Formats: sequence, C-alpha cells, structure tokens
Amino acid sequence: MTATPSFQPDLAGRDPLMPGRLSVLGAVAAIVAGKGTIRQERLSGIHNPWGHGIGLTDPWCFLELCESQPVIDAARAILGPDLILWDSELFVEAGRYAAFLQDGREGRYWPVSPLSGAVVLLPVGSARPHPKAVGIHAVGPEALDEFKPSEPLFVVRIMPATSRFDRDPQHPAHSLCMEEQVLINYANRPLWLISGSDKGDNDFVTGFAPAAPVWAG
Repeated sequence: MTATPSFQPDLAGRDPLMPGRLSVLGAVAAIVAGKGTIRQERLSGIHNPWGHGIGLTDPWCFLELCESQPVIDAARAILGPDLILWDSELFVEAGRYAAFLQDGREGRYWPVSPLSGAVVLLPVGSARPHPKAVGIHAVGPEALDEFKPSEPLFVVRIMPATSRFDRDPQHPAHSLCMEEQVLINYANRPLWLISGSDKGDNDFVTGFAPAAPVWAG
C-alpha cells in the first residue's frame, strides 16, 4: 500500500486488467473529452475493476491512487489508523461536486454505522495532485474554495474500520441512493482495507466478481 510521490505506484506483480495501462492523467483526460455523453452515476466507483467503470477506463489506475500513501495519510489525520475504502467518484468539473454538496447529498448515501468518514479531494487535472481530506460531517461547498470549478476532481470516500458497512438493501441510505441515483447500488460494492485492521466486522468478500446479468438466474 505504498506509493511513489508521482501517484503512480507499482502494480506489485499484478497483471493489468486492460492492455496499455493508463496513467491517471490520461484516463481523466479521455473521460473529460467525452463528458457530454457520460452520466454521473457511471463515474461512481470508478476505482472498482469489477464495476461499470471498466467500460470507460482502466479502473486500476484509480484504485492505485485511492491506495496511495498521500491519500491514506490525509485520511488518517482525520479518522485514525484503521481505514476502509468504499467508494470513489470522478467529477469532470469540481463545480458539479460543489452543486452536489450544496444540495446536502454527501453523506446521505453512506450505509455506515455509526456514521463516520472522510472524503479525500484530489484535483486530478494536474500531474501531482495534493490530497485534501475533510470529514463528512464538516464537508460543504466551502471545502472546494481552493479548486477551480472547471477542473476535474476525484473524490475518495473512506470510512473508519471501527464502523460497519451495512449491505442490507433496505438500509435507508441504500434505498435513498437507489431512488436518486438509479445506476448505483452500494450494497454489492467491494470494500478495501487500506490501513490498519478491521474492527467493525465488515464483509470484504462481496463484490469481488463481475455482476451476473439479470437473466442468468
């Protein structure tokens, strides 16, 4: 879980899922170029190699960014040593995330008990983005004052491993998310323990496989 300062950590022996592995800069540039045709929900969980992001980009480069030491250190400063990565989302313009925050939507889709966590913000239009972590109970549009509204922003959602990620689809956060973001189902997303140890009895098995087509059953 270490990373080089350039945010391009080694694959540690893994074979890339896609040929010709992309850099974060290259992946973001390609998505921004086609932003008019991509629904925002499809950019949720973009780090997940088993998610729908695989149809858009190389998720491994985003996963490596989520697991990079600068991101972990920023989250540790707020949440302590035990951390779980449960979501990330690319906003092709920081202004779109500002509107998301203005509507009070950050945190209300988090199926985490007790509710705690942080978002780590990275301006991924630059080669060496500096991470900024903000607790979810404190995050608001003012957190984006230092970012240009037109620049792409990567939002990493991290929970403390002392909390539990609830996979019950009837959990109010899941129900609300499925009503307001119809392409997103957090209940079956994979979790990554990126620092410390799990103290919340979390399920780290679900989600690490391609979703079966609805007709397969």
